[in-house]
Amino acid sequence: MSNSFVTAKLIAQRALPILKDQIKFLPLVNRRYDSTFRKAGDTIQVIKPARYSTADGSSTIASAYNDIDESAVEVELDTQRAVPFNLSSKELSLNADDLQRQVIMPAAVALAEKINDSLASLYVDIPYWVGTSGATPDGLDDLANINKMLNKNRAPRSERSFLMDWDAEAKFLQLETLAEVDKAGTNSALREAALGRVYGMLLAGDSDIQTHTAGGFAALDDVTITAGASGATSVELTSAGGVSTAKLLEGDVFSIDDYQFTVTADTDAASSGVVTVSIYPALPKAFGDFTSADVTFADVTAGAHEANLAFQRDAFCFATAPLAPAVGGADSYTVSYDGLSIRVVQDYDIDTDGNKWRMDVLYGVKTLYPELAVRVLG
Repeated sequence: MSNSFVTAKLIAQRALPILKDQIKFLPLVNRRYDSTFRKAGDTIQVIKPARYSTADGSSTIASAYNDIDESAVEVELDTQRAVPFNLSSKELSLNADDLQRQVIMPAAVALAEKINDSLASLYVDIPYWVGTSGATPDGLDDLANINKMLNKNRAPRSERSFLMDWDAEAKFLQLETLAEVDKAGTNSALREAALGRVYGMLLAGDSDIQTHTAGGFAALDDVTITAGASGATSVELTSAGGVSTAKLLEGDVFSIDDYQFTVTADTDAASSGVVTVSIYPALPKAFGDFTSADVTFADVTAGAHEANLAFQRDAFCFATAPLAPAVGGADSYTVSYDGLSIRVVQDYDIDTDGNKWRMDVLYGVKTLYPELAVRVLG
């Protein structure tokens, strides 16, 4: 059937399900909106679930009550991605199935890739890591270590996921434990190249896993912490060589004793080997109280790592809101469903007998609880 009267509504309604299916992170992260909150300016309210501590029930608990502080945090809708494209009158005569395959699907996939990229880029907020920089995770021991780290950080055991790059996925797909029916309980890994749930986590490959290239200061192996009070979020690190002028970059990770930290902002260049660094989490004790002042950078040897991400749903959130309709006579339609919204706008160019189209999504992403995520270095 000829599709001579293609409208923005038709394309938007066909594009949204494709977009939803192509965003690998979408069903795995927090998208809880309180219906009593509305978009205000460029922010939207997303619910941040409460976390509680326990008390000794055999003694008085008068001072141990938790406040129910399931709060709504503001997420800035600071990203608008658009896919502009031209369609001739001839192309608009395609039947609906061909139009979806040749036009709508590629546009929706392009938007999905950008959204996945934004969510994967939140790795910079995560200080906790397992594995070795430059070495692809490839065994059940890696999965056990992920669970160990999440359990130590009191992450809920439900709704855990592990998204990895294609090299890591290829390694896991070769594990006999996951491929054989008698050991894994299903042969989907062997037949469908689908890892599914293992050790309580959904495992999947993702093309948008980020590569973190560390700052030059992270290549030094003679660094100690030389300033920082208990609770400090800014510390001083010093290289014994005393000559480095390199920087640390947002997302660089290091450890002191068994404590792990991430750099929260690019630093200034080191001065004679000394650099001041903003970190998360805060120092648990004063710099002089550590068993050892030695600083170990995860990327000291490899200089970079694949930032594979294991996380519980409430580690990250995704928020979106409908864009306003276009004005000026252009055909415009916005469709929203299940926490996702897309707008399609069409206008006609009389000089070229062409139709200008654009497909847009307005969204924001944010880390809610860094403790509910782990970088799995590769």
